[in-house]
Amino acid sequence: MNGVDLLAGATAPAAVGVVGGGRMGVGIAHAFLLAGARVQILERDDRAAAHAEQALASAVRQSVTRGTTERGEAELLADSAVTIDITALADANLVVEAVPEDLALKTDMLQRIEAVLAPSAWLTSNTSSLSITLLAAPLRRPERFLGLHFFNPVPSSTLVEIVQGERTSEAAVDAARNWVHMIGKNPIVVQDFPGFASSRLGVVIALEAIRMLEDGVATAADIDTAMVQGYKFPVGPLRLTDMVGLDVRLGIAEYLHGTLGERFAPPPLLIEMVAAGKLGRKSGEGFFSWPD
Repeated sequence: MNGVDLLAGATAPAAVGVVGGGRMGVGIAHAFLLAGARVQILERDDRAAAHAEQALASAVRQSVTRGTTERGEAELLADSAVTIDITALADANLVVEAVPEDLALKTDMLQRIEAVLAPSAWLTSNTSSLSITLLAAPLRRPERFLGLHFFNPVPSSTLVEIVQGERTSEAAVDAARNWVHMIGKNPIVVQDFPGFASSRLGVVIALEAIRMLEDGVATAADIDTAMVQGYKFPVGPLRLTDMVGLDVRLGIAEYLHGTLGERFAPPPLLIEMVAAGKLGRKSGEGFFSWPD
C-alpha cells in the first residue's frame, strides 16, 4: 500500500483526502489531522474552499488552546490544505467523501475520486443512509470501498459507523477499525441495510419528536428535556435535528420512507420548515434559534 500500512496497527494513513468542506467534512479532516495524517480537503469552488480553510484553521486553533494536541497551530496547518483540484487527491491513502446526501451526486463524485486514486488507496463515504452497495456498483474497486459514517459534531462524537457493502472486503473493514481507533473514536460494524443502525434509530426518534411538536404535546425545549433528563440523551432530538440540518433529516426520512415504509413518512411540519428555509443551525433558525 502507498504510505503507512494501516493493517499493521492503529496508525495514521500518511495522507487523507476529504471531499466536501462543510461542517462534517472539516470535522473529519480535523480528526485525521490531529492523529498525524496530512490532510487535503476538496471543495467545489474558491469561495467554498476559503470557507473550509477558515473553518479548519479555527478548529485547529481551538484544539491548541484547549491542549488536546501537543503540536502547534502552524505545524498542524502546514500539514493541511484546501483545494478545488481533484488531482490533488492522487497521493491520498484514504479518501472520505462527505458531499450532500444525494445519490446521483455521491455516485458521480465517487467515480471521479476513484479515477485519480492509486489502486492501493481506500475510498469511503460518510453517507448516513444511502446504500453502500448501490454507491459501489459503478466503482472499479468496490472491495476497497465502504461506509464511514461520522456523527455531528465530529470533535465531540465518539462513534463512527463502519458500513460493509456486499462487495466490501474484510481487509477494508479491518483497516477502517484501525482508522477509527487511531482518531480516538469507537467503531461499530453494520451491514448495508437502509438507514444502517444509527440513522434508522435516530430518525425514528426525531420524526416522533417533530410529530409531538406538531400535535402540541409540549414545546420543543420540553420535548428535548424529556429525552436528555429522562433518558440521558446527550442532546435532545429536536436540537440535534437543528444541528444535523432539517433538510438533511428530511432527505434521510424520504429515503427510508421509500425503502422501509410508512413509519418513516416525514411529518408535514418538517416539510414546511425546509420549504421555508428553516434548516436549523446553518440557516440560523429551526426548532430553536441559532443567532451565531
